[in-house]
Amino acid sequence: MAMAANETVRLRTVRRTYGTGDAAVTALDGVTTSFQTGTFSAVMGPSGSGKSTLLHCAAGLDRPTEGTVLIDGTDLGTLDETGLTLLRRERMGFVFQAFNLVSALTAEQNVSLPLRLAGRRFEPVEIRAALAEVGMADRARHRPSQMSGGEQQRVAIARALISGPSVVFADEPTGALDTTSSRGVLSLLRDLVTRQGQTVIMVTHDPMAAAYADRVLFLADGRIVGELRDEISAEAVASRMAGLETAC
Repeated sequence: MAMAANETVRLRTVRRTYGTGDAAVTALDGVTTSFQTGTFSAVMGPSGSGKSTLLHCAAGLDRPTEGTVLIDGTDLGTLDETGLTLLRRERMGFVFQAFNLVSALTAEQNVSLPLRLAGRRFEPVEIRAALAEVGMADRARHRPSQMSGGEQQRVAIARALISGPSVVFADEPTGALDTTSSRGVLSLLRDLVTRQGQTVIMVTHDPMAAAYADRVLFLADGRIVGELRDEISAEAVASRMAGLETAC
């Protein structure tokens, strides 16, 4: 399965089933879609729609029961666990709701952690530049307990970007933040896409968060049931979500 030149991630007829026999649950039901390079995509759907499963399969955190996932032209299904780990380390960045910072480490130590784990040489100036990029240069020596939730998420984004990934996967990145902090983090992600051409795929339940994206993909019962593109508003997203939830 070839990828178009402007695609970073492609899924083809991806199915993910958990359990067997009468107890089997289909979380993804033959999903085919792609995510273009340098775009910000939001994935939404009612609870149990498969949105998190889609992200996990796209990122190689979970293996599809059937179908194909490509990242930068590499078929994830051809890789063993070591190969997947290396691909995630080199090509992907991750931002989670819970921040996942190491509490004993400073901001700069948390950001440099992926490089240390990969055995890559780096200069302190690189880490400071990454923190400056997310507005956290003055918090380099602070530990997570000394930072607000929004600040911790900015450090987590710097950590996700330090390896120069092809794609950043964000799973409910504003779920634990207040409105003001959420807007700051979303504006940062939006700016990374617009200014640096970063590719971001975000799972969210929040129409306000989705409104920062170039494209909103809607799932229901493990299938893609629609999308919005261009001039996306929180109101339009909320209306579409209300329709899906009523149908469920």
